[in-house]
Amino acid sequence: MRLILLGPPGAGKGTQATRLVTKHSIVQLSTGDMFRAAISNQTGVGKEVKSIIDRGDLVPDSLTVRLISERMDEDDCENGFILDGFPRTIAQADALAGLLAGKGLKLDAVVELKVNEKILLGRIEKRAAETEGGPRSDDNAEALKKRLDVYREQTAPLVSYYDEKGTLCTVDGMADIDDVAKQIDEALAGV
Repeated sequence: MRLILLGPPGAGKGTQATRLVTKHSIVQLSTGDMFRAAISNQTGVGKEVKSIIDRGDLVPDSLTVRLISERMDEDDCENGFILDGFPRTIAQADALAGLLAGKGLKLDAVVELKVNEKILLGRIEKRAAETEGGPRSDDNAEALKKRLDVYREQTAPLVSYYDEKGTLCTVDGMADIDDVAKQIDEALAGV
Protein backbone atom coordinates (compact mmCIF):
# COMPACT_ATOMS: atom_id res chain seq x y z
CA MET A 1 0.00 0.00 0.00
CA ARG A 2 1.38 3.37 -1.05
CA LEU A 3 -0.15 6.37 0.72
CA ILE A 4 0.12 10.08 1.32
CA LEU A 5 -1.44 11.75 4.37
CA LEU A 6 -2.45 15.37 3.77
CA GLY A 7 -3.51 17.92 6.32
CA PRO A 8 -2.24 21.02 8.03
CA PRO A 9 0.27 20.94 10.87
CA GLY A 10 -1.29 19.52 14.02
CA ALA A 11 -3.97 17.56 12.16
CA GLY A 12 -2.72 14.23 13.49
CA LYS A 13 -0.90 12.89 10.43
CA GLY A 14 2.00 11.54 12.51
CA THR A 15 -0.32 9.74 14.91
CA GLN A 16 -2.25 8.11 12.08
CA ALA A 17 0.90 7.29 10.09
CA THR A 18 2.34 5.39 13.05
CA ARG A 19 -0.83 3.32 13.31
CA LEU A 20 -0.94 2.62 9.57
CA VAL A 21 2.72 1.55 9.52
CA THR A 22 1.97 -1.11 12.11
CA LYS A 23 -1.38 -2.20 10.68
CA HIS A 24 -0.21 -2.58 7.07
CA SER A 25 3.48 -3.52 7.63
CA ILE A 26 4.62 -0.54 5.58
CA VAL A 27 7.24 2.13 6.25
CA GLN A 28 6.94 5.84 6.82
CA LEU A 29 9.18 7.77 4.45
CA SER A 30 9.95 11.11 6.03
CA THR A 31 12.00 13.37 3.80
CA GLY A 32 13.49 15.05 6.87
CA ASP A 33 14.60 11.69 8.30
CA MET A 34 15.95 10.63 4.90
CA PHE A 35 18.00 13.83 4.57
CA ARG A 36 19.43 13.43 8.07
CA ALA A 37 20.32 9.76 7.43
CA ALA A 38 21.95 10.54 4.07
CA ILE A 39 24.01 13.33 5.66
CA SER A 40 24.98 11.13 8.62
CA ASN A 41 25.96 8.23 6.32
CA GLN A 42 27.85 10.64 4.05
CA THR A 43 26.22 9.24 0.91
CA GLY A 44 26.62 11.09 -2.38
CA VAL A 45 23.14 12.59 -1.99
CA GLY A 46 23.88 13.30 1.67
CA LYS A 47 26.98 15.30 0.80
CA GLU A 48 25.03 17.33 -1.77
CA VAL A 49 22.20 17.96 0.71
CA LYS A 50 24.62 19.00 3.48
CA SER A 51 26.34 21.47 1.15
CA ILE A 52 22.98 22.99 0.18
CA ILE A 53 21.71 23.19 3.76
CA ASP A 54 25.02 24.61 4.99
CA ARG A 55 24.59 27.46 2.48
CA GLY A 56 21.12 28.08 3.90
CA ASP A 57 19.37 27.07 0.68
CA LEU A 58 16.36 24.80 0.23
CA VAL A 59 16.99 21.33 -1.14
CA PRO A 60 15.79 21.32 -4.77
CA ASP A 61 12.92 19.05 -5.74
CA SER A 62 15.13 17.07 -8.14
CA LEU A 63 17.44 16.04 -5.30
CA THR A 64 14.54 15.24 -2.98
CA VAL A 65 12.94 13.05 -5.66
CA ARG A 66 16.28 11.27 -6.22
CA LEU A 67 16.56 10.57 -2.50
CA ILE A 68 12.97 9.28 -2.32
CA SER A 69 13.55 7.12 -5.40
CA GLU A 70 16.62 5.51 -3.83
CA ARG A 71 14.76 4.97 -0.56
CA MET A 72 11.78 3.32 -2.32
CA ASP A 73 14.17 0.76 -3.81
CA GLU A 74 15.13 -0.54 -0.36
CA ASP A 75 13.73 -3.91 0.74
CA ASP A 76 11.59 -2.56 3.58
CA CYS A 77 9.47 -0.62 1.06
CA GLU A 78 8.35 -3.78 -0.70
CA ASN A 79 4.95 -3.79 1.08
CA GLY A 80 4.51 -0.06 0.53
CA PHE A 81 5.00 3.23 2.31
CA ILE A 82 3.47 6.41 3.62
CA LEU A 83 5.09 9.59 2.36
CA ASP A 84 5.65 12.17 5.09
CA GLY A 85 6.64 15.70 4.16
CA PHE A 86 6.43 15.08 0.43
CA PRO A 87 4.85 16.19 -1.80
CA ARG A 88 4.20 19.71 -0.52
CA THR A 89 3.52 21.38 -3.86
CA ILE A 90 1.88 20.58 -7.21
CA ALA A 91 5.33 20.50 -8.85
CA GLN A 92 6.46 17.91 -6.31
CA ALA A 93 3.27 15.89 -6.85
CA ASP A 94 3.97 15.87 -10.59
CA ALA A 95 7.57 14.77 -9.94
CA LEU A 96 6.32 12.01 -7.63
CA ALA A 97 3.85 10.81 -10.28
CA GLY A 98 6.70 10.58 -12.78
CA LEU A 99 8.91 8.75 -10.30
CA LEU A 100 6.21 6.20 -9.46
CA ALA A 101 5.31 5.67 -13.13
CA GLY A 102 8.99 5.05 -13.89
CA LYS A 103 8.99 2.31 -11.26
CA GLY A 104 5.69 0.83 -12.48
CA LEU A 105 3.97 1.91 -9.24
CA LYS A 106 1.01 4.11 -8.33
CA LEU A 107 -0.40 5.72 -5.23
CA ASP A 108 -3.19 3.69 -3.68
CA ALA A 109 -4.69 6.62 -1.81
CA VAL A 110 -4.17 10.14 -0.56
CA VAL A 111 -5.91 10.63 2.78
CA GLU A 112 -6.82 14.18 3.74
CA LEU A 113 -7.32 14.87 7.45
CA LYS A 114 -9.77 17.77 7.27
CA VAL A 115 -9.67 20.03 10.32
CA ASN A 116 -11.09 23.29 11.63
CA GLU A 117 -8.09 25.63 11.89
CA LYS A 118 -9.59 27.74 14.70
CA ILE A 119 -10.14 24.67 16.87
CA LEU A 120 -6.67 23.43 15.93
CA LEU A 121 -5.13 26.71 17.15
CA GLY A 122 -7.04 26.33 20.42
CA ARG A 123 -5.70 22.80 20.86
CA ILE A 124 -2.12 23.95 20.30
CA GLU A 125 -2.50 26.81 22.79
CA LYS A 126 -3.95 24.42 25.37
CA ARG A 127 -1.26 21.79 24.75
CA ALA A 128 1.49 24.43 25.05
CA ALA A 129 0.08 25.60 28.37
CA GLU A 130 -0.09 22.03 29.73
CA THR A 131 3.34 20.82 28.55
CA GLU A 132 5.80 20.23 31.36
CA GLY A 133 9.18 21.87 30.83
CA GLY A 134 7.69 24.30 28.34
CA PRO A 135 6.33 23.73 24.86
CA ARG A 136 8.31 22.72 21.81
CA SER A 137 9.70 25.71 19.96
CA ASP A 138 7.16 25.26 17.14
CA ASP A 139 4.28 24.29 19.45
CA ASN A 140 2.70 27.71 19.87
CA ALA A 141 -0.12 29.61 18.23
CA GLU A 142 2.09 32.09 16.37
CA ALA A 143 4.30 29.39 14.84
CA LEU A 144 1.23 27.35 13.93
CA LYS A 145 -0.38 30.35 12.22
CA LYS A 146 2.71 30.75 10.03
CA ARG A 147 2.83 27.04 9.25
CA LEU A 148 -0.89 27.08 8.39
CA ASP A 149 -0.34 30.01 6.01
CA VAL A 150 2.39 28.07 4.22
CA TYR A 151 0.19 24.96 4.15
CA ARG A 152 -2.76 26.85 2.63
CA GLU A 153 -0.55 28.51 0.03
CA GLN A 154 1.63 25.58 -1.04
CA THR A 155 0.14 22.26 0.06
CA ALA A 156 -3.65 22.69 0.23
CA PRO A 157 -3.89 22.79 -3.60
CA LEU A 158 -2.87 19.12 -3.52
CA VAL A 159 -6.36 18.30 -2.22
CA SER A 160 -7.92 19.30 -5.57
CA TYR A 161 -4.99 17.81 -7.49
CA TYR A 162 -5.49 14.35 -5.99
CA ASP A 163 -9.28 14.64 -6.00
CA GLU A 164 -9.16 15.15 -9.77
CA LYS A 165 -6.98 12.04 -10.06
CA GLY A 166 -9.52 10.00 -8.07
CA THR A 167 -7.12 9.04 -5.28
CA LEU A 168 -8.33 11.45 -2.55
CA CYS A 169 -10.17 10.23 0.54
CA THR A 170 -11.24 12.88 3.05
CA VAL A 171 -11.81 12.08 6.72
CA ASP A 172 -12.89 14.21 9.67
CA GLY A 173 -9.60 14.97 11.39
CA MET A 174 -11.48 16.71 14.23
CA ALA A 175 -12.86 13.39 15.52
CA ASP A 176 -11.04 11.58 18.29
CA ILE A 177 -7.98 9.53 17.32
CA ASP A 178 -9.80 6.18 17.22
CA ASP A 179 -12.65 7.59 15.12
CA VAL A 180 -10.19 9.11 12.65
CA ALA A 181 -8.40 5.75 12.45
CA LYS A 182 -11.71 3.99 11.79
CA GLN A 183 -12.59 6.48 9.02
CA ILE A 184 -9.18 5.94 7.41
CA ASP A 185 -9.59 2.15 7.59
CA GLU A 186 -13.01 2.43 5.94
CA ALA A 187 -11.61 4.71 3.21
CA LEU A 188 -8.74 2.30 2.54
CA ALA A 189 -10.92 -0.82 2.57
CA GLY A 190 -11.69 -0.34 -1.12
CA VAL A 191 -8.02 0.19 -2.05
